[in-house]
Amino acid sequence: MRSLVAALAGPDQTDVGLLVVRVCIGGFLAYHGYNKIFGAGGLSGTAAWFGSIGMKWPRLQARLAAGTEIGAGLAMAFGLFTPLSAAGVIGIMLVAIAVAHAKVGFFVYLPNQGWEYCATIALMAWSVGVIGPGRISIDHALDLHVDGWTSAIITSAVGLFSAGLLLATSYRPKS
Repeated sequence: MRSLVAALAGPDQTDVGLLVVRVCIGGFLAYHGYNKIFGAGGLSGTAAWFGSIGMKWPRLQARLAAGTEIGAGLAMAFGLFTPLSAAGVIGIMLVAIAVAHAKVGFFVYLPNQGWEYCATIALMAWSVGVIGPGRISIDHALDLHVDGWTSAIITSAVGLFSAGLLLATSYRPKS
């Protein structure tokens, strides 16, 4: 009876908390992707930087990175296909750590920024992917539920595989 009353009462503090985390992570990441396209250097500047750090196809990868950040970010913010959007966030953050931030060190305040911030984003995305988007989400509205360990496996496997595939096929670090 208690759970029926809770279900009828609508969102609780967990749903609101998940909404805030999703909108923060997803919205910030989508804006980061937007900046890759429309920021000071534009997509050409992003591609030039990608080439300078060892990306094999910098123009294509700049577009893919921006598209992933915008697409996965907005999907995360809206709670749409949550395990997959979380995996997209994880994948892009793991690549960022591997190609730019790991060599700097842990702390984000170090020159050229350490990896702590990217890892925090990836772990928060993983947490949302595992817990689910909550009732204030498109997934909930469309009755798209992937629960428990299945969600954890999808989120983890797709995020790790996509990052690993990109790094293995198209990252050649500059010496």
